[in-house]
Amino acid sequence: MGVLAVFLEVVAVLSLLLSVSLAVVVGPDRLRAALTDLQSRIYMAVRPIGLLVGVLGINSVVREDGVDVSWIIGTNITRAIYTIEGTVVATIQSLVPGWLTLYFGYVYVYGYAFLLVFPLLAGLLAGERRYLRDTAFAYVINYSVGMLCYLLFVAYGPRNYMPGLVEPLLFDTLPRFQLLTSEVNANTNVFPSLHTSLSMTVAFLAVRDHDIFPRWTPAAVFLAVSIVLSTMVLGIHWATDVVAGTALAAISVWIVSSDRLAAVGARWQSVTEAVTARWR
Repeated sequence: MGVLAVFLEVVAVLSLLLSVSLAVVVGPDRLRAALTDLQSRIYMAVRPIGLLVGVLGINSVVREDGVDVSWIIGTNITRAIYTIEGTVVATIQSLVPGWLTLYFGYVYVYGYAFLLVFPLLAGLLAGERRYLRDTAFAYVINYSVGMLCYLLFVAYGPRNYMPGLVEPLLFDTLPRFQLLTSEVNANTNVFPSLHTSLSMTVAFLAVRDHDIFPRWTPAAVFLAVSIVLSTMVLGIHWATDVVAGTALAAISVWIVSSDRLAAVGARWQSVTEAVTARWR
């Protein structure tokens, strides 16, 4: 099975999960309203989504040469992490039964993709400008800080640093996913865990905005916790990476929730609308 086949598999599963979840969480009434007002809602999403796409583009470029740059300017902190926590991840692996490992493997791939895409799509279709803006900007903060850390710190995951104690369970149980993960990540890019930071960002925002999508909150929290655990159960991240990722998530949500960001966003919106109106 090639990379394209695995990618299409993920897209198919993601499409099914999104279709069902949007109907349940956003609801038929708001989805019907979105169809009659789709143009303005897409316009609403251009700025935040455009910024996010731009950062992701930069991230992909940096990822290509970032490992080489990191070895030049960065510091190898793998031994320091091991000194702090020792065999915590190995212990966690030993406590998880085989059947549960399969669940964590699927949630690490399918669950993570779904968790990140759903809030953006739900905010767009429900016409929730602030929710969409805050989610996109929080993602931007996570990816930006992650890129910087991956350049400044060289860190191998536990499965690479102590292969005799920690097994690469994702590739042992679901080997086809190795084709996909090898395209988007490097073995030295583990601190902090972006799987953790982005997942916990979604969970924190779901709790903060519980009134907007009340059915989403328990699902988001459950999935986020599952993904965080999966990073350690599968031997991909250290507990230290998870703690750092959770802290990054909390900081990003605090930033996007501040009044100052709202004021800047309102000012930027007024300026862009004025420029757009002049050119119409």
